[in-house]
Amino acid sequence: MVLHLHRGDTARLVLLFYRLPAWTPGPVSAYTRNLAAYAMVVGLCVAITLAPAMQRWAWLFPMPGTRDGCPELGAYEAVRTEAALADLAGRDRTALARAQEVHSDEAVADCLSATTTRWLPVYGAGAAVLVGLGTWSIGRARSRRESAATDRGGAGGGHM
Repeated sequence: MVLHLHRGDTARLVLLFYRLPAWTPGPVSAYTRNLAAYAMVVGLCVAITLAPAMQRWAWLFPMPGTRDGCPELGAYEAVRTEAALADLAGRDRTALARAQEVHSDEAVADCLSATTTRWLPVYGAGAAVLVGLGTWSIGRARSRRESAATDRGGAGGGHM
């Protein structure tokens, strides 16, 4: 059997086919270890899935001190392209402008990609913390609900 995964499918597979063991108290329990592993896997999958958004939405994913230089790098690459194609400047301004635009866009995209790669572990860890807290709270609520149902069922059944 061959399984073809696309972006985001890994996270869906982890969410669909994994269930944490029953909640047990204690920081060194099997539940805590499994929760940490689950949260890291899902957190990194979420961060990888959101990587394109991280590149484009500075207001949602700030990356201080790294993303700011990308436009200047694009402008520098445009000037460098003009210098490299100096013989084309006098004959075909349109071709030169297009070459500058392409090289500038490539430089900015490479810069944003490198920036995202640097910040991906940070956002992955943040997503892992959120996933871990959410999963832990859902597990605790489920455990309390099951415990309350067992207590009610056991107390009510003995009085007949």
